[in-house]
This record gives sequence, C-alpha cells and structure tokens, in this order.
Amino acid sequence: MKSCNHTIRIRMCALAALLLLPALWVVCRLVQLQIFRSEELQAKAANKYTGSRKTVGKRGEIYDMSGNLLVGNMPCVTLIIDPTHVKTQEKRQKMAAALARYLGKDAAELEAKLSPVRPKLNAARKPVYNQDGTPVMVPVRYAILAKHIPLDKAKKLRETMNKQGFKEIQYQYDTMRHYPKSGLLANILGLTQGDSASNAVAVFGVEKFYNDQIAPSGGRDVFERDRKGVPLSYGNKKSVSAKDGANIYLTINEVLQSIMEEELDEAFLKWRPKTIYAVMVDPRTGNVLAIGQRPSFDPNIKSGIQDSDCRNRIVEDRIEPGSIAKSIAVAGALDNRIVTPQSTFFCENGQWFYGGKRLTDTHKYANMTVSDIIKVSSNIGTAKIALLMGEKMVYDTFTSFGFGERSGLPLRPESRCVLRHYKKWDKLTVTRVPIGYSINVTPVQMARAYCALANHGKLPKLRLVDRIEDPATGEIYKLPMEPPRQIFRRPQTAYEITQMLKKVTGPGGTARQAAIPGYQVAGKTGTSRKSMGRLGYSSKYFTSFVGYVPADNPAFVLLVTTDEPKGSSYGGTVSGPIFRKIAQRTLNYMKIPPDPALLPDKK
Repeated sequence: MKSCNHTIRIRMCALAALLLLPALWVVCRLVQLQIFRSEELQAKAANKYTGSRKTVGKRGEIYDMSGNLLVGNMPCVTLIIDPTHVKTQEKRQKMAAALARYLGKDAAELEAKLSPVRPKLNAARKPVYNQDGTPVMVPVRYAILAKHIPLDKAKKLRETMNKQGFKEIQYQYDTMRHYPKSGLLANILGLTQGDSASNAVAVFGVEKFYNDQIAPSGGRDVFERDRKGVPLSYGNKKSVSAKDGANIYLTINEVLQSIMEEELDEAFLKWRPKTIYAVMVDPRTGNVLAIGQRPSFDPNIKSGIQDSDCRNRIVEDRIEPGSIAKSIAVAGALDNRIVTPQSTFFCENGQWFYGGKRLTDTHKYANMTVSDIIKVSSNIGTAKIALLMGEKMVYDTFTSFGFGERSGLPLRPESRCVLRHYKKWDKLTVTRVPIGYSINVTPVQMARAYCALANHGKLPKLRLVDRIEDPATGEIYKLPMEPPRQIFRRPQTAYEITQMLKKVTGPGGTARQAAIPGYQVAGKTGTSRKSMGRLGYSSKYFTSFVGYVPADNPAFVLLVTTDEPKGSSYGGTVSGPIFRKIAQRTLNYMKIPPDPALLPDKK
C-alpha cells in the first residue's frame, strides 16, 4: 500500500507538468516572435508610426552651343480639391462659375468635377448597380480642377477665391515642360507628354534619344509621425535624395537657327510646298549649326499638335536628289583620273538614247568640258562620264561619301540611303544614279556629303549634341568628335570640283539667284521628279540647292530642299534664293568680310 507522501508527489509532478506546457508554449512563442518574425513585426510596427513621401528631381534642360535655353521647366500650380468638403450644391455652382470666369474654362465641366459622388465601377470599368437598378455611388475625395497655371496667375486666383469664401481649393506646386522660344527647332528638340515635367514621357526628338540622361531620378523621405500623420520634429528621419536630370548642350547656334526659320516661314508662304527642309553644317567639325523643316508646330500648345507633326522629316524622308548628286559622281571621276576639268564630251544636242531609253537636257548642248557640264547641269554629259567610270566605281564613289550609313545625328528613326549594289543594276542604272535618280537619300545625308567637298575630301560624322552637364556637380562630358574620313586620294580633287561649283552661281550657271555679292559660292542646283513607284514619275518635283561659302574657305554648308513648290519646279529658282537669304544673313552674323574684288562696282 502506497503512502500518502507518494500520492502527493505524483500529484505535484502532474501539476508541474501541466504548468510547464504553457510555459514551454510561451517560450516557443517568444522565440518565434523575437527571432523568426522579428523583421516582419518591426516593419508592421514601423508602418504605424513612420510615414514616407516620394521626392522627384528636375528634368534636365536643353541649351544651344552658347548656353541659351531652348527647353526648360516652368514652375506652375495645379488646382486640386476634396469635393466632399464643398457641402452644398449652390456653393459648388458658385465656385465653378468663379473658376470658369478666371480660367476661361467651361463652368459646367468644372461643376461636374466638383461632384462629391460618382458611380462605383467594377474591374471592367463598368458601373455597379443596386438591386433597384440605381447605380451604386461612392464619395469623391480628390479632383483636379486645372493644371499648369502660372505662379502669378495662381497667386491672384487664390486671393480672389479666398475672398469669395472658396477656401476648399488646394494650390499644389508643380513644374511643366516649357519651350521659351516657342516653335524654334521644335521638330528636333521633340516633345514630352505628362502632367508634370518631373514625370514627363518623351515622345520623339532629342528629348527621347537622351531621355535616360535628361530624366530625373526619384528619392524618398522616411520619417516618424504621430497618430494623425504629422511628422514628429524629434523623430528619426532618413532620406534618399532625388537627382536632377542632366543638361544637354546642342551644337545649334540660336541666332542662326532663328535666321533659318524666319526665311523658311517666308518661303513656305511664297511657294506653298508640302515640305521645306534646310540644314546648315560646319564642314570641318560636322557640327549642325541650324536645322529646320516646315510645316512645324509650337510645343507649348499641345492641343494643336498632330501625330504627323511628331516626325523628324529631315532624317526620315528619302528623296531622289536630282542634279545635286552630279557633284558627287564627277568628284569621283576626277579623283580616279577618269576625267579632268577640261575633258570634253558630246552632249548629243539635248537628246540621247541609251539602253532603249531617252535622256534629255534642258538645252541643246553639243561638245562641253566637264567643268561646263557641271555649270549647266547636263544630264547627258554626266551620264557619259559615269559610263567611263563603270558601275563599280560609281557605286564605290557614292558609298565613300557616306550614302548607306547613318549621318551621326541622335535622332530616330533615321532612314538609310537606298542604293542597290551595283551587281543588281540594270543597264540604265549607271547613267541614272550620277544624275540623282535610282538613289534615295535624306537631306541630312546629302548635306553631309557636301561637307566632304567643302573640306578637302574629309567626310565628318554629323554632330547635334556637343556636351552633357551634371547639374549637381557641374561636371561636363564632352561628346567625342570622330575624326573625319578622307575620301579623296588626290589633294587636287577638292580644288577642281570647287572651281566647277563656283561657276554654277556665276554667269551662265543654273543658280545665279543663289549668288551672294562679295562672296564666291560653290554649289549645285537639283530638280527631280517625284517617283510613283512602278507607275513611273509624276509631274511633281523636289527642288534643291546645296552649297558652301566662302567657296575657298567655307564657314558652312547649307542645303535647302522644297517638296512640290507651287509656281516653279527649278532648284535655282525656288531653293537658290532661299539659300542666298539664309547664307547672306549668316555671313553677316559671323562677321565674315566679303572679298573687295568681288563687290559690285559702286561707280
């Protein structure tokens, strides 16, 4: 028989076991919470007493070569409101009417934004209905009444609205992308979309190509707060700073750009073409000094911009260049010693049948030197020079001038030259490519080719961006300038072709209207009928003039091309005068003195 003490011991052990199990559970639970779920629970706790807000930097700005602002960020104000704070319909109506008067907006539209409720929508964005067929309504706690209001206008609006008792409106500081020169260089600079400059989405142009550099990076402020969300002055704070985007400096000269665009506007009104293209380049560096096209747009007025406006036509549109291509072919013939400037060709008195097709000149020319063939722009003479060169040499000449490769401009998309390999040519092609047919080029590619003629046969890569600046440190990254590629093997070639091109603007040349008093202009006219594909050629034309001045020490190469001008179809008549006006004003701005021997006699 067990003793009473033994029974007590058993009962005490059982009681201890019962008490030990909860203790073990508590210990395990503490281990789980303090060790395994420590980070999770700390994060949950932090959410209760910490807050955060995103910070954004400033989108980078775009300048011309001298630091003149072309694209910037303008401070502005966005009007927001919690519609549930406007208690009566009468007050909503009065507030909408007051805003409409000041902002020039529709009062009914503003009143709709002030509605304190709206229909609830499901995942498919369709209204949700009650059992009785009425829509389920939910409160509206946030509405944007107006965006991009200038600071001075917003200040006056706030004073006016507060005086009338409309203190529910909040005035939120913001920035918007601003183009201080309006439409200047618009197609090249590009466009952004978005409510704010800090979160703008680049659409095209330099804005898009350099978006990774221009776009700002976001930051975040983390702080301790009270139960109402107000930051504590004594609480811990942690910040990751936002970073402003980089600033872009173009090779563009704002004054020269303005000169070009003023003359393009005048020519667009006079000739009423579908498009005008113009580009001015420093032939030694490849720097684009000015570049423009018409029609254009004002990026500050987004409501009037069409999808077709958002194109860099000057690097996208391909044209058959016509006679401005003759200089390239003849330069190749000179450099390969196929001809000399004095070599003579019979130009068939204006009509020549070759390969079963007729080739014509504008006048009945007989025997002419190579120099005169360029001067009067003889198709037949140029074609006969090309036959002496042969298909491979003609093809190699045009590819050596950069046709078929990118120009170097930071603009996308950029069309490549269309020039079939010479092994795929038919019998006629060798006579058509040198006169600017059976080849398609963009205006900038042709301007680049003439840089080689102007710069002793050295072909540069075109440059549109000169340098990139970090606004935080002031550090500047200069974009490298690739050394030009030497095309000519004979130093004399550049001199010979330039002497020929001078005659084009001289007596008897095709571009007397491109001549500039006091300066020698080396250039070439071009007129080409527009292709209709398999249907042949239409009666509509591209007209061009491209040249460099002063001819013996060029300050710039300038190309002007018009698409379907009304009233004339000759490059010397349409594009030549546009070239002269832009070039003459440019020479004056650059302070390049005229040659006294070339000035008209003042007696």
